[in-house]
Amino acid sequence: MLSIEELSTKVNTRFGRLLDQSIMAYGELTILVAPQHLLEVCLALRDEPEFDFKLLIDVCGVDYLQYGLSEWETNSATTTGFERGVEVDVFKNASAKEPRFASVYHLLSLTNNQRIRIRVLLNETELKVPSVVNIWPAANWFEREAFDLFGIMYTGHPDLRRLLTDYGFVGHPFRKDFPLIGNLEARYDATLQRVVYEPVSITPRILEPKVIRRDNRYQVGE
Repeated sequence: MLSIEELSTKVNTRFGRLLDQSIMAYGELTILVAPQHLLEVCLALRDEPEFDFKLLIDVCGVDYLQYGLSEWETNSATTTGFERGVEVDVFKNASAKEPRFASVYHLLSLTNNQRIRIRVLLNETELKVPSVVNIWPAANWFEREAFDLFGIMYTGHPDLRRLLTDYGFVGHPFRKDFPLIGNLEARYDATLQRVVYEPVSITPRILEPKVIRRDNRYQVGE
């Protein structure tokens, strides 16, 4: 079995020109690939014996909006009573240093007992990445889920439609700027004798602080 260091060397030697970055941390290897190179890299990782990543474990979306920032860095919250919530302003500290979204793939080689992670960064204005369904059929529902929850378009997918939300649902609920209470609320109208949908009447607020740990357990190389 190859060590993670040996796998990293082989991957960087084989795909050097196709990789935007290769990161080895916490005993795991992550490679960053541009959308236009994804299928070429995936085919080689699956078919070449020295890699043999024939098993796709997961495909998921990621939204990096306000990544690593605390919603509680504010002076607007009171310290007593029931009004200690923080008014939501998700774009206030949004970083433009790198693309906001990513499509992430986790692969497993049973032959070599190795794992690798592929990350494809996507700009908010160009949320398109090639589908890997023809390489790993198991990606079908994974990609539909990421499309439903994040709005990532997987081009070439045979049946790209929502998987978890209802018909006619507006928005993508795993995006960081999507309100936790949603955009619509349902109630039964006795006059109309049916369920009606209306804009939510609750003001969205952050009621629990997000914990960002900065101790030595989370420092790479320490």
